[in-house]
Amino acid sequence: MIKSKEVLFLLLITITLVSISIIMVYSSSSIFASQRFNDPFYFLKRQIIWVFIGIALMLVCSRINYKVWQRYSFPLIICGIVLLILVFLPWIGKEIRGARRQLLIGQPVEFVKLALVIYIAAFLSKKQEIIKDFIKGFLPFLVILSTVFILTVLQPSLGGAINMSIFSLVMFLIGGGRILHLGYLFLFSLPLPYILIWNVPYRKRRILGYLFPFDDPLDKGYQIIQSFSALRRGALHGVGIGNSTQKLFYLPEPHTDFIFSIIGEEMGFIGAVFILLLFLGFAILGIRIACKAPDLFANFLGVGIISMIITQVILNISVVTGLLPTTGLPLPFISFGGSSLISNMIAVGILLNISRMDDRLPKVKFMPR
Repeated sequence: MIKSKEVLFLLLITITLVSISIIMVYSSSSIFASQRFNDPFYFLKRQIIWVFIGIALMLVCSRINYKVWQRYSFPLIICGIVLLILVFLPWIGKEIRGARRQLLIGQPVEFVKLALVIYIAAFLSKKQEIIKDFIKGFLPFLVILSTVFILTVLQPSLGGAINMSIFSLVMFLIGGGRILHLGYLFLFSLPLPYILIWNVPYRKRRILGYLFPFDDPLDKGYQIIQSFSALRRGALHGVGIGNSTQKLFYLPEPHTDFIFSIIGEEMGFIGAVFILLLFLGFAILGIRIACKAPDLFANFLGVGIISMIITQVILNISVVTGLLPTTGLPLPFISFGGSSLISNMIAVGILLNISRMDDRLPKVKFMPR
């Protein structure tokens, strides 16, 4: 089997991240919860429940042979597409802040991400001999990705659609796809920034707030300026857990999309770097597991899971630090929310199962020709 210390470190990093989540969700949300729900533990109690559900599902999935996911990859992505359609039905989907992303089971886009990773991994491992063919290899991949992308954008959740596009294209490239085909896709997608961003008023405001935050500090630039203030106030050592001032109704979404700002304020630069190192370690261990997997499906599945999670980490932290416009993506394992946490914990469970494979089985190259 893969060295037990690798599995142990992966588990240790995951448990550390969700433990930090419990602490920081309470720290960043207690005052807001007291004001809105008259219960400072409102968000904490829910996060703890989701953490335990996530850990349970992670352990269950670590015992399920990963090849089962390959067998049901197509039904999984079809179910995911159906769920994305159901959110638009008024008697099933729930509208929150003008977006239809919620079902009773949570936000389906978080589970569709994992279903998409599984489907692409199965597709790439099965179609290796024709993956370079435009009609038989690239076009079927593009149809599924475009369907999921469009349904996600219509919710609207452009950040989620961008996240899925990035890790899907990474998987396709690693799986042996032609760069030329991706070049065609890039050229075809050039009008999308105007259609999906500049032509949509609230997204245009986000772009302007990102480019010129101090031109309108009380409106378009308010959120990112408050994030900068939190990070600046944290300095090197931070102000201490629970001592943030930005969570006192200054910084919007301090327990979800902008929880990293509160981490930077309360734990300082040292704490923020510690979080980044945890994610870096998570990525390295996940890639090692994927590289040592005994078949192509496991290779691609492991790479896809790591790409899915780390891409979202990069997007979230880039927004918080002002490198990208606001995308509305949570920080994996740490932000408040059940759908994202549970989906990521299931993904970790799948990685753990891949790590159980016997080293005596024949290995395959990480990037097949």
